[in-house]
Amino acid sequence: MAKLLIWGLLLYIGYRIFLSLTSAKKPLEKPSGNRQADTVTHRDPVCGVYVSEEQAIIGNHEGQRHYFCSMNCLEKYREQLDHR
Repeated sequence: MAKLLIWGLLLYIGYRIFLSLTSAKKPLEKPSGNRQADTVTHRDPVCGVYVSEEQAIIGNHEGQRHYFCSMNCLEKYREQLDHR
């Protein structure tokens, strides 16, 4: 009985090694040095933080787009417009 368990364990380990060697793996993608240069950033008009276009909250005022880092800054900007 013990021999059967040992053979089963050895077969399982061999099977796992075989799968790991034959499975298709994605090559590791190296980050390119100019990736940061491709990202477009805009300055938040309320707090001055630079935020990427992809992560920004966009608000429009008089046909112009404004980019905000958070909803809080967008709301503060709208409050400033209301007080004018």
